Amino acid sequence: MIDARCHCGALALSLPGPSSLVVACHCIDCQRRTGAPFGVGAFYPTEAVTIAGTSKEYVRTAASGGKVRSYFCPDCGSTVYWKADNLPAMIGVAIGAIADPNFPAPVRSVFEQSKHVWVEITGAQHFRQSSAQKNSG
Repeated sequence: MIDARCHCGALALSLPGPSSLVVACHCIDCQRRTGAPFGVGAFYPTEAVTIAGTSKEYVRTAASGGKVRSYFCPDCGSTVYWKADNLPAMIGVAIGAIADPNFPAPVRSVFEQSKHVWVEITGAQHFRQSSAQKNSG
């Protein structure tokens, strides 16, 4: 088991281990959500994740038209995880919340049409948009 948590520790997730689905997303929404040029998430089946603490939800409309629900700590503001309508059985967990420099690298890099030109993700499949059947942000 590994843990993901917000900066202050009030919101935490217990995860079964490293994920085989780690995705770097360069969409504008992820850039704004993270304050960085891209976001990186590890995806887990919902039933494999245990959530402890109180979160606040922010809902936005993705490029697909579906909703993405981001969950963040109401105390420190760190986004820890999210759920997307187009992946209803999965939870995306912010890699930064796991804070393990040995965590697996992204296997996919999506929405590269808005990728900063100086960012290079090696060893991943590259997609101009989402690799899911529907576009997601």
